[in-house]
Amino acid sequence: MDKNKKQNQTSSKAIKNLWIIFGSLLLLVILFFICVATGLFGTMPSFEELENPQTNLATEIISADGKILGSYYVENRSNVRYAELSQYMPEALISIEDERFTEHSGIDEKALFRVAYGVITGNKKGGGSTITQQLAKNLFPRGENLSTPKLVLRKFQEWITATKLEHNYSKEEIVAMYLNTVAFGHNAFGIRSAASTFFDKKPSEMTIEECALMAGVVNAPTRYSPIRNPERSLGRRNLVLSKMAEKGFITQAECDSISQIPIDMSHFNIKDHNTGQATYFREFLRGYLNEWAKTTSRPDGNPYNIYRDGLRIYTTIDSRMQRYAEDAVKEFMGKELQPMFYNHWKGHKNAPFSNISADEIDHILETSMKRTDRYRTLKNSGMCLDSIKAEFNRPVPMTVFSWNGPIDTVMTPMDSIRYYKWFLQASLVSIESHTGHVKAYVGGLDYRFFKYDHVTQARRQVGSTFKPFLYSYAMGDSEFTPCTKIPNIPYNIELPDGRFWSPSNGGGGGGEITLKSALAQSNNWISAYLMNHYGPEAIITHVRRMGVESPIEAVPSICLGSCDLKLIEMVGAMSTFANQGVYIKPMFITRIEDKNGNVIQRFSPEESEAMSEIAAYKTIELMKGVVQSGTGVRLRSLYGFNNPIAGKTGTTQKNSDGYFMGITPDLTTGVWVGAEDRSVHFRSTRLGQGSHTALPIWALYMKKVYADKNLNFSKGDFAKPYAPGVDLDFNCWQSESNENVDEFIDDF
Repeated sequence: MDKNKKQNQTSSKAIKNLWIIFGSLLLLVILFFICVATGLFGTMPSFEELENPQTNLATEIISADGKILGSYYVENRSNVRYAELSQYMPEALISIEDERFTEHSGIDEKALFRVAYGVITGNKKGGGSTITQQLAKNLFPRGENLSTPKLVLRKFQEWITATKLEHNYSKEEIVAMYLNTVAFGHNAFGIRSAASTFFDKKPSEMTIEECALMAGVVNAPTRYSPIRNPERSLGRRNLVLSKMAEKGFITQAECDSISQIPIDMSHFNIKDHNTGQATYFREFLRGYLNEWAKTTSRPDGNPYNIYRDGLRIYTTIDSRMQRYAEDAVKEFMGKELQPMFYNHWKGHKNAPFSNISADEIDHILETSMKRTDRYRTLKNSGMCLDSIKAEFNRPVPMTVFSWNGPIDTVMTPMDSIRYYKWFLQASLVSIESHTGHVKAYVGGLDYRFFKYDHVTQARRQVGSTFKPFLYSYAMGDSEFTPCTKIPNIPYNIELPDGRFWSPSNGGGGGGEITLKSALAQSNNWISAYLMNHYGPEAIITHVRRMGVESPIEAVPSICLGSCDLKLIEMVGAMSTFANQGVYIKPMFITRIEDKNGNVIQRFSPEESEAMSEIAAYKTIELMKGVVQSGTGVRLRSLYGFNNPIAGKTGTTQKNSDGYFMGITPDLTTGVWVGAEDRSVHFRSTRLGQGSHTALPIWALYMKKVYADKNLNFSKGDFAKPYAPGVDLDFNCWQSESNENVDEFIDDF
């Protein structure tokens, strides 16, 4: 009996000790987690940090029609809400990454036991991390080269962070947050960037197979990359589809059918600074935004950072019109004008340089060499000029531009400079006349190879496109109307030094000519007459009111466009005519929002009255003659435009620059064509004039714009101002118009 009693006492004591040990261990575990949660073993993210994780968010450039034109970023990452996802994306993700996601509270105990059993038995299958745990890791990265104890501690910290996330966010919010933080490879961070990079779509537009592909990629972006490892990626995608069928998200029949669809990467496009739409515009905007950020502070008092703060820049650019503009430049320059230029110069010594010596050509090439990044790098390294020249004459592998696509080749850097001198450049800017909104902006041929922006950086002689400014000043004078007749004879203007200046004229002389016919034929004598009547200072003051800021020398020859101006200035000024004499400074941005959608700044048009409404209307009537039967008549005879269009061609000395300015009631669009160096040009005015080089780009662009019915641009006439007692009917087109329009010469 004593023996049994003693055994019972021993047993009770053992059980008691076990409970003490278990309780102590449990208490230690609880204390351990409390210490971890309170940050005793290392900093834990606060709820405020969970609400606002310090991730690098790209600033998005958004078009007026809601398309993302590009981004500025350290990491190409932009956030989406759950409602912006395709319904298949969460289903695909849950199926392959966390099948019990809707059942657990951040930690999947079954998965942990499975992992532990696999470690013990050496038969590990699958991981134990939930989507929420992976989100915790993505939001607060572990760092590199952690010791085993620190790695274990970090894992516990992630568990606690995961439970915090589950407590404070819905399952839908956690899925969206996870998809915003994960990397998909190819510089795509987050599902919005991935959808754009891989499929050129919004996340909401992704199909089942595309969602399954992206869900499969997140596990190992390089291993399952559809670009680098398409077969492995296909197998992974189909595994995701089978998991979706097991979970009941899709039927087995759907799984079998979709699994047969090949991976389509035809729209894959890495969104970097050099590619995509509106590259020149985006670079122009980058400079503006960097300056804006210096003077605009976040709520914490620090200036905004366009590469990290996830701003949304809503621009005036219309992605459809931008595409039409880029396509028009590519179509005409690549298929017609550049091949024509090659043939024009074929077999000529020193081509494509015209009428300059070999020494002058060498000077041009050396100057171009000194403008390159390669030269600056070598110069900064301490290399002397002779050594740099030797480097520039050593063949190296490079990729060069061609209209048939980039060419990988081997040539000397100096030969590449000479090679690029052959290319004619082009630029286009299109402005909505009544709002000042810039709708399309093409600064050059291809930003990857030609960084110089011919819309807002370049100043070139503008030729006869300056004449409407002169005529519009005259139209403000009651003495002149489009039907006023002027003797068609040479005019001499006395210069301050006593000499006389008198321009030549391409057409015949004699008799009288209306101002409407004179502008249509780009008559230089009549321009000289008006300049002599008003003087250059008055005209310069006039164009300043129309937004032209570039330096202009007060000389009579400006009436023929001897001054160097920017294309954006020219088009902004021209739009004044269509806007009833009110100048609106070209607008590029409508508003800027922070990453949460809060408006930081709204932009309003800057307006000023430049001339009377009647003077503007008279000028429009003058410029209609250019298209009706003047130097712009090809718009009707060759391209079939029948709607009212006011226009002006322009060609500078030796055909170095060709222009066309075209105005409709809604849009003012200007096109420039010319080479980087003014000594590179057509030898014939018939080929080099603006009606041959620039007008066709305008025509191709506007045909595409009018064909897009969603844009809804009017083909109606310009609004006539209300002016009781004033005769605004100018039906005075003369029969003396030159029938051989191709021979019109409008250079000075």
